[in-house]
Amino acid sequence: MKTVGIIGGSGFIGSHTTKKFLQEGFKVRVSATDISKTDKYNHLKELPNAEHLEIFPLNVENKKQLKEFVAGCNIVVHGGTPFQLDVKDPKTELFDPTIKGTENFIEVVNETSTVEKVVFIASVAGYNTDYPMPAGGKTPDDTFDENDTPFTSEESHPYAQAKFIANQTVERFIKEHPEANFEITTVSPTGVMGKSLSNREDSTSSGLQFLFKNKIAPNPFIQMFYDNDIELALVDVKDIADGIYSASTKKGLHGKKYLLTSESWKVSDITRMLNNEKPNGSARMIYKNDAARQDLGIEFSPAIVPLTEFNT
Repeated sequence: MKTVGIIGGSGFIGSHTTKKFLQEGFKVRVSATDISKTDKYNHLKELPNAEHLEIFPLNVENKKQLKEFVAGCNIVVHGGTPFQLDVKDPKTELFDPTIKGTENFIEVVNETSTVEKVVFIASVAGYNTDYPMPAGGKTPDDTFDENDTPFTSEESHPYAQAKFIANQTVERFIKEHPEANFEITTVSPTGVMGKSLSNREDSTSSGLQFLFKNKIAPNPFIQMFYDNDIELALVDVKDIADGIYSASTKKGLHGKKYLLTSESWKVSDITRMLNNEKPNGSARMIYKNDAARQDLGIEFSPAIVPLTEFNT
């Protein structure tokens, strides 16, 4: 039985990823920033095959804990960077755990002989920090794929900037270590939708769906979505889990980067679908998923699937 370590394995995407690996017969090691807060991960113990689940304490800025977590793992999935939009101190809340955590992680896995595969859960922000707005120089009618030049701006949201820099850190390691003993593959989801496996109230993805369903704007950033009827590229969280599993278990994907994405819809129609109403408009494919479909074998669900499941 192989062991996979999933940093962030109790979060929104992480829980579905943990469930997928347990289903496929893996021993799964999940990190917990504070292991005393059992409400953060207790839902994982109810999953099928949970007897093969371990919970480890881990702060990604702590190298000693990282070494203990990674030791003995054959596959490591890193999805433990914070996803938050309301930020008081970008450096301590986003940049340090995201960037320094990524640097520490790469250093540790490079020293761990058992690791065969690393999968980074990045973000569409790694390609465009202005998401969901068009990348610099593009119009709303232009498409975007893995071959486009990544776009970043200091005016972008701190979360997006942090993810972009972390993504560049990974790419730099790949270029500087062509003889590494393990493969690194990066997956970058767009707007992740669907039903949470937990009752946690700190999930930004679940929170956004709740806000969109009820047309609530707790801050100017979210209000901008409604004012401009922003178009969002969406993806089913279950498809993300399948993509991560496929990227983790298929060989020959070293250095490859994949956008995990499905249809794009205007926020007004996302609101309608979250309320079980028919949309007024139609879907578009702004962010392309051809590479993920071909290499990872993922057939992405239409947006109506995760938006409907959010209500169940």
